[in-house]
Amino acid sequence: MKLVSSQSDGDKKESTELLSRAIYEKTPSGYKLTYDESEATGYEGSTTTIELFEGKKVVMCRTGSVSSNLIVELGTKHHCVYGTPYGEFMVGVNAKSIDSELDEKGGKLDFKYVIDVNSSYVGDFDVYIEVKS
Repeated sequence: MKLVSSQSDGDKKESTELLSRAIYEKTPSGYKLTYDESEATGYEGSTTTIELFEGKKVVMCRTGSVSSNLIVELGTKHHCVYGTPYGEFMVGVNAKSIDSELDEKGGKLDFKYVIDVNSSYVGDFDVYIEVKS
């Protein structure tokens, strides 16, 4: 699996790329990907699960040394707990787009969203994933 995560606060843009082994499986409503975080992402000791539901919603759940649960859903703003190595806080998550070309053999998933805290803009986020069997 290849995962590229980018974030921009309007002034500067940062990107992180992760190449990792992952468990990829079909679910009744889409696909699920589970992988261990590394020192490179800053979340070493955590496991992340990204689940796509019917191409319209992505749920990212991180457990372990850092915990968070983000819901990115088209047309709906979600308030979610976001964990960082520095602590947890409540954020608003608005989906901008979810593009999936996933099938039983793998494929691509790209989703973009905006995060705010107390309705104040934090940044734009883009997660691009390539899965190969």
